[in-house]
Amino acid sequence: MKLHVVTGCTATGKTEWALRWAEEHGAEIISCDSLLFYRGMDIGTAKPSPAERARVPHHLIDVRAVTEPMNVASYAMLARLVAREIAARGRTVLVAGGSGFYLKAFFAPVVDEVEVPEHVRARVADLLAAGGLPALVADLRRLNPSGGDSLAGLDLANPRRVARALERCLASGRPLRAMAEDFARLPAPFAEWEKEVTLLERPPEALERRIAARVAGMLGAGLVEEVRALRAAGLERNPSAANAIGYREVGALLDGRLQAADLESEIIRNTRGLVKKQRTWFRTQLPPHRVETL
Repeated sequence: MKLHVVTGCTATGKTEWALRWAEEHGAEIISCDSLLFYRGMDIGTAKPSPAERARVPHHLIDVRAVTEPMNVASYAMLARLVAREIAARGRTVLVAGGSGFYLKAFFAPVVDEVEVPEHVRARVADLLAAGGLPALVADLRRLNPSGGDSLAGLDLANPRRVARALERCLASGRPLRAMAEDFARLPAPFAEWEKEVTLLERPPEALERRIAARVAGMLGAGLVEEVRALRAAGLERNPSAANAIGYREVGALLDGRLQAADLESEIIRNTRGLVKKQRTWFRTQLPPHRVETL
């Protein structure tokens, strides 16, 4: 069995490329975008339109209410099931999207067996409230005493990631390095599938123009109204969705923390930041692939 994967930075043009490729190769598309799961998050995610989805069958879009967070373990299970169903129909499988955390599910293990009890989460939250990020880092270093390499790769300036790492150490009673070694030995969800990966790129100037046009188009299509409706439906109970680019800036506008005149430029600025992170992920995490410049 073979998986075809197309990825690239936000605003590169993955949707249209995937549609054309799928039509040419008799493929169905599995979405690998961390926001397309949610019903009602349409404008700010540049979700494929009904007309586009009529051209080619799409999967794992609109599979969650906005109040029901998706996690990578559930995604990997669903994607594996859908991929097998597509292959069983004699169709080609095309994975399309730019969310690195979910994309990794096709190439490597994604979850381990460490379960974090609620009392451990509460302990870490109390520590963060009392001593801030330095207290979390100090406790994490205490539990990982084998030198600086034991925390290599962990963003120690990111409170959320440090908190999650500390929770896992406390819950398991083991250092991060030992858990990472065990994790690396786990079977990948798609280990038996052959993968063919394409990375789409555009010249920086062209991508800048596309980002600006994309943001202007979203605002013109009613992004503010979409966010207002999603908030009424419970968007803020799903922090991953509420803090997504476009949604968090409009949320700040609705809360009076951002001026209307600054909304468009703020979304553009944060989108550029996302693109920078995506490029780093593709450079360091993406398996062997071909590059297609559009």
